[in-house]
Parts: sequence; structure tokens; C-alpha cells
Amino acid sequence: MKIAYINADPDAPVFGRLGCSVHMQEVLRAMLRLGLEVHLFSSRLGDEAIYDLSALQVHPLPKIVNRYGQSPLAMNQIVRSALEREADDGAFDLIYERFALYSHVGMEFARELQIPSVLEVNAPLLEEHAARGTLIDSTGAEDCAMRSFRAAGLITAVSKQLSNIIEQHPNARGRVRVVPNAVNPDRFRDIQPTRAKDGFVIGYVGALRTTSGFNTLIDAFATVARESSQAQLLIVGDGPAREHLNREIAARGLISRVHFTGEVGPDAIPGLLASMDVAVAPYPATGTFYSSPLKLYEYMAAGLPIVASRIGQVEEVIRDGLTGMLISPGHAPGLAKALRELETNSMKRALLGGAARAAIQEHTWENQAAAVLSLAGLKLPELIH
Repeated sequence: MKIAYINADPDAPVFGRLGCSVHMQEVLRAMLRLGLEVHLFSSRLGDEAIYDLSALQVHPLPKIVNRYGQSPLAMNQIVRSALEREADDGAFDLIYERFALYSHVGMEFARELQIPSVLEVNAPLLEEHAARGTLIDSTGAEDCAMRSFRAAGLITAVSKQLSNIIEQHPNARGRVRVVPNAVNPDRFRDIQPTRAKDGFVIGYVGALRTTSGFNTLIDAFATVARESSQAQLLIVGDGPAREHLNREIAARGLISRVHFTGEVGPDAIPGLLASMDVAVAPYPATGTFYSSPLKLYEYMAAGLPIVASRIGQVEEVIRDGLTGMLISPGHAPGLAKALRELETNSMKRALLGGAARAAIQEHTWENQAAAVLSLAGLKLPELIH
């Protein structure tokens, strides 16, 4: 079975360390494990050497250079030409495209050839960029999105909340299916800590952004640190909020008890999670939380007790009191109380972490990929557990 996987987003490197990069790598890896012949068409490959993706047939796409007056819409002709060249050597059985601004040709190419297609939507890009005023060509971007929605055989969204946003567009209404993110549990089995544990380690993994709830986390940790000499905070990742965090940590006299790893590759995550006693996802209250946080699934696969905000898909993944603890978004006292309870109750940590690990075992990328292929009309019954 021959699959074309299209990534026309110049800001999303396939072989990188961003969350979107990890997502693409895992979907591609799952397709390969299902025995598919996968052709990757991407405008940005990245620099990482991903050893187990060597079976990919990679087709780099030329970059669009906006500063020379080249429209981002030009990527559609570039993608079409690449697809046509490869299709001459054998027809595709499926066109699978990661939704990107200014790209519509993948879905329309599939419709023209009357073959199945999947448009994977991970974020409301139109709405987000319009709100920030960062659309180069707002009319062109909206037209491309509507054309993609209209032509797609199947539209997937990573959460119910995102599905509701997409279905506000008439061209997508009634055709969106929710396919959450997943995990590869094998990555987190029999992993040794890569950092020596020093006391009670509270951990966070992810990009450092103001929308990640760090004010709540720092306020809560300051309370925990006053009550416990053993509490440490390990922050894995980097981002634009790093400088703000440094100031807040210094103002509270916590420099010696907060540790940053900086940006790390996916292979480093399991060992760092094994270095933690508890993991947090302290998302703030927002108008619409549409994400399907990869960190939650990885925390669970690592067998960590989790304290997370009761928001969006988070409260669908975490069962409060069974596979984790849920708190009100942005509520630092609640987060501090939950962390102190877990510090002083090792049995509860073990029960929550063990239940989380057990609950996530079948929520694999292979199962998700097989389910998507089935929804698209490509039946693989022997591969779906």
C-alpha cells in the first residue's frame, strides 16, 4: 500500500524536537510499522537523524522565499508537481496531509484521482493566525482551508474541542472525526533515570510558553518549597517564557531548587521522566483548550502520578483520583495541595502511576494509525487490536 504524507508547513520540521515534529515522526513510524510504503513530501525536513525512519521515501520540497515576493500559495504547484512525478511510478492508495496554511493541493489531487484522502488538523491555524495578525495573505489562507476541507475524504482532529472549531466551517461540517494523540509505550519500559534524584522531584515537559501555566506552577512550587526542604522542580524544554521564568524563580529565592534542561531530543525524554517523582500539566483557564497534550500520554506511559488542570481533553484522558489528580485551571493553592499530598503519600503515588501506565498501554500510535486508515476506507482488520 503506497501512501503520500504531505507536510507543507515551513514552520514544522519533520525531523526536529518540537511537539509537532514528534507527532509527525510517530505517525510516520506507525505507518511504516503497519507495513506501508510511505512517501514523505515536506517543505522542511529538519536536522535530526531519526534512525528508524530510514525506510521512508523522502521527497524534499523547495522553500518559498517570501522576502523575494514569492506567494506562499506557490507551494501548491510545487506539491502537485512532486505528487505527479511520483504517481507516474505507481498510483497512491492514500493521500495523507497535515493541515497547513496556504495548502490545498493534496486533498484536491486525491479527489481528482478518486483515491482516499485524510486531512489531519492539529490546531485552528486560521483562527490563531488571524487573532495574532500574522497571516501573509488572509484571503488566500481562508480559500485554501475551505478547498482542503471540501475536497478531503476524511478530516481528523486531535480533540473534540478542535473538532467543534473546525465544524464551524460549512465545508467541514459533519465530516470530522476525533483522533487523539497517542504514545509508544515501549519507549518507557525499563528506563533508568538520567539525572540523580535529589529529594522529591516535580517535573514538567514541554515548550516554555506563557500559555503553559507557569505562573501557577511557580506560585504552587513556592508554597511547596516553603513546607518541604526536599522539593525540587525539573523543567524539561525551552521557549520564549524562559527569561520570565528565571525572573520569577529568582524573585522567590528558588534558583537552587529549580533545574532547567533546555531543549532536548525525544530520545532523552524517557530517562528524564524516570528522574521525576510526579509530573504536572498546569494549564491555565482559556476560552477554548483544543490541544491533545503529548506530555500526558508520555507521563502515563512512564508510570508517573500526574497533577493536571481540569480542562478540555485533559479531563478525558486523566481519571481524577484513579490515573491522576485534576485541579481547577490556574489554581495555585490546589496544585500545591495536590503536590504536597503526593510527596507525603508514596503509596498513592505508586497507585496513580501504576494505573496510568496500565490505562495507556493500548493507546498506541499504531492503533491510531490503523483506525484512521480504516475510517478512510482502507481496511486493516488484522492490525487493529
